[in-house]
Amino acid sequence: MKIALGVSGGIAAYKAAEIVRQFEERGVSVQVVMTGAAQEFVRPLTFAALSAEKVICDLFGSGAAEPNLESAVEHIRVAQSIDALVVAPATADILAKFALGLADDFLTTLFLATTAPVVVAPAMNVNMWNHPATQANVEILRKRGVRLVEPESGYLACGMSGPGRLAESEAIVAAALQAMGASQALGGETILISAGPTREKIDPVRYLTNRSSGRMGYALAEAALRQGARVLLVTGPTAVSPPAAAEITRVESADEMREAMIKLLPQATMVIKSAAVSDYRPRRAAAQKMKRAGAISLDLEPTPDILSAIAKHKAGRIVVGFAAETENALENARKKLSAKGLDAIVVNDVSQKGIGFDSDRNAVTIITDDEVIEVPESTKWEVAQRVLDYMAKLRKRRAVKVSHGPCA
Repeated sequence: MKIALGVSGGIAAYKAAEIVRQFEERGVSVQVVMTGAAQEFVRPLTFAALSAEKVICDLFGSGAAEPNLESAVEHIRVAQSIDALVVAPATADILAKFALGLADDFLTTLFLATTAPVVVAPAMNVNMWNHPATQANVEILRKRGVRLVEPESGYLACGMSGPGRLAESEAIVAAALQAMGASQALGGETILISAGPTREKIDPVRYLTNRSSGRMGYALAEAALRQGARVLLVTGPTAVSPPAAAEITRVESADEMREAMIKLLPQATMVIKSAAVSDYRPRRAAAQKMKRAGAISLDLEPTPDILSAIAKHKAGRIVVGFAAETENALENARKKLSAKGLDAIVVNDVSQKGIGFDSDRNAVTIITDDEVIEVPESTKWEVAQRVLDYMAKLRKRRAVKVSHGPCA
């Protein structure tokens, strides 16, 4: 998910740096677009460092010595690549240009070119905000579907008091996420997620593992971040990059994953164990590389049951497990749900082609003691959204039960 953050010229421009940081924390990448006036208050380098993206400062070439074809159509490329345009602070000047459809710089041209949701957060002097022209422009934009994050009242930089202060960063980010369809249903939650495979050493060059890519666990982590949660991600070795905004612990073996999960558990309010942990490991790993010498046999022992250990220390946490099955998927998942004392289990049939391992797509069934919810084939991102939506419902139901008391 990506936004363009328009920064226009006002004293509140420095607050946009915090807005960038908060989007990054939620796994949303940010392309900053600055007006010429904004650059008088904050240097572009500040936003480049925070966003790790080029900051666009002008319509033709973004500072390049010679405009070229790429710079001439860059506003169209950006317009088509973003999921939302957020303007914070939005000055009286930029609101007027948006309302009139003027396009004399990159930001105003981008506004006309994008079909993505637009969120504006005005900031200006109280008299400028209350002026009939500004209010008329705001009303025009509202009628056209632009979402407005109202300015707050208080002491202003000009020495006056009243409405005109830029809204809090949290409110601006929440409005943008809502506009993009990402709810904040998990705000305040800390979710501990395990992802990827584990490796169990046979000798210094060989190990037992499985086909897990980590994509499902990483999709869950990214979706949780976008719904406002803090994410503690414990990941086995993968070739996929995890969401940068998650707090990442890298492990290799089942023992290391168990140790990391138990250590982090006290911080968590929810747990999703989506990692594909190796069920067995060699009882003794060879100290040197085993030479080829005909048939051999490995003496295997079970790895620790991480999910059971976590479930025994639930203490009010929502705990959800994953089960990859190749036969009798629902029956086997129900047994696992009951045996491990989980709140829910997500099962998928990995024998089906095109889903599960080595794929960006999945199809799962969410099972609880009294519900069976089918999630048809879709992207792992969409599956993650469905799983997290259900976890939010479980939390809400539990809160209602507690508030009503045991005799309700």
